[in-house]
Amino acid sequence: MVILKLLYVEDAPALRELVEFSLALDPDIELRTAASGAEGLRQLENESADAVLLDVMMPDMDRPAVHAAMRSDPDLKAIPAMFLTARALPEEVVRLMALGATGVVTKPFDPTTLARDIRFMLGRAHG
Repeated sequence: MVILKLLYVEDAPALRELVEFSLALDPDIELRTAASGAEGLRQLENESADAVLLDVMMPDMDRPAVHAAMRSDPDLKAIPAMFLTARALPEEVVRLMALGATGVVTKPFDPTTLARDIRFMLGRAHG
């Protein structure tokens, strides 16, 4: 039984594969991926998600643009958005949280604990 439908938006194929492998360890997470912000938004319009994990720096639509588009759409604005960033400085994490992030995952991350970390940020226990 899928408990969490998660959309991961990341332009780097190797990182998408790492997250896919990592989250496949949790059978209660259904992961979809998108290679760009625009593709992620199209997916959200066609199929709902319980949460979104967004790379902060993407070439077409970066995290602020995707997040702003989600917040301006009545059907998408309530979806929690977590951000994935290589900028792990405390002030960057604070800035992202102030923009409305549900949580921040910093790169490099531990693939063996990623599912647990996402559930923690969302306030969900493992089912």
